[in-house]
Parts: sequence; C-alpha cells; structure tokens
Amino acid sequence: MAKIQPFPATSSPAPAPSSSSPVVYTVWMKSLVFNGHGCTVYGSDGRVAFRVDNYGCRGSRHVFFMDAAGHTLISIQTKSFGMLKRWVACRNHDDGDGDDGFGETTAAMATAATPWFSVRRGKRRSGGGAMTATVTLHGGDGGRAAYRIDGCPGKSEYRIVTGGGAGDGDAGEVVVAEVARKKTASGVVLGEDVLTLTVGPDADHLLVLGLVVVCGLMNRSM
Repeated sequence: MAKIQPFPATSSPAPAPSSSSPVVYTVWMKSLVFNGHGCTVYGSDGRVAFRVDNYGCRGSRHVFFMDAAGHTLISIQTKSFGMLKRWVACRNHDDGDGDDGFGETTAAMATAATPWFSVRRGKRRSGGGAMTATVTLHGGDGGRAAYRIDGCPGKSEYRIVTGGGAGDGDAGEVVVAEVARKKTASGVVLGEDVLTLTVGPDADHLLVLGLVVVCGLMNRSM
C-alpha cells in the first residue's frame, strides 16, 4: 500500500519555501487517534504539521485545529439557525501552556480567541457549476466577503479563490489554493480521504488550512 505521505529520501531538513513558489500539503481526512475523528496535515518534508483530533462524534459542533505539538491555533464552531448553517472560526492565542489542545486549557484559550472568519454555503454557480461557499473575514478585515470556495461541499476537489467584483464573473479572481485527490509518484490515485492541498504564493496558509477543515465539517468527512 502506498504511503499517505512518505518521507523524502534525504534526511536533511526541507528548505523553506520561497514566497514566489506554491507549497504542497498532504491532507488525510482521518485522525491519528484510535477511534477518533479529524484530519492530519503533512508538510512537504513528510512530517505531521497540523492535526484535528476530535474525540466526540463525527461532525462535531466544536473542533480545534492544532499544530503538531497540540497547541490550538483555530477553534471552529458549527452554528445553526433553522435551516441555515454557518461555520465560525476564531484565531487562538496559544501561550504555550496547553498540553493537547483540549480540556480546561482549551476552554481558557477559547475565551481569549479572536473572531477570524465565517463560512456559509452558497448557491450553485450559473451554468450548472459546482456548489460554492462564501468566506467572510471579521475583526480588522471589516466583515467583508473576501473568499469563495468553489466545489464545496464536494469533498475531493475544490478551490479557494479571492478577488473579482459584483458583475465581473470570474474576472479579476485569483486562485489561492486548490484541493485534489492525491496521486503517488507512479500515478496511482489514492482514496477520496487523501488529498493534495496546493497553496499559492503569498496566501495565508493557516487561513487556507482552516477552510479545508470547514469543508471537512460540511461534508461530514471528519
């Protein structure tokens, strides 16, 4: 069986990506915790970079996106009002005292979290295109709809775009990240729960990764 994200042949650290080059992550929509739900993000060096380990039921209403050491970076809540549903993310300020991102420490951190972005499902694009989701930034970003996810809630392939304007269609839009099923070096396509995330130059990686987690919650794939 092909490895989800094999280590490179060399043991030397991978060079830091330049701002002009895209960065590729491998996202495995499974938790590293036995009987847990979540996802695991591998960096280009083959090591675990980020993770979501949800000990509750699949599709939890409150999940935590952590770094490899277990420090919570983003907390995401699912909120419903009748038939309407949205996903609200807060940026957590980790003081380094957390153990695994859960329990009392997480609750304390959550009280100091800063609202960051929210996501709502959109309508199907004109011409029978894929479903969309709208991403609104909060706080210092002025509550503006700054990003759109095309193809979500399709769980295997979608893209995150920004820019453009009313009535412009796709004009002026920039693709900041794309998600697709992962292929091995020999061209074998892995399962639908193993994804390649390509993040474009100058994109906010943490924001993009947070949106990937939201898509996983939308699809109930974690």
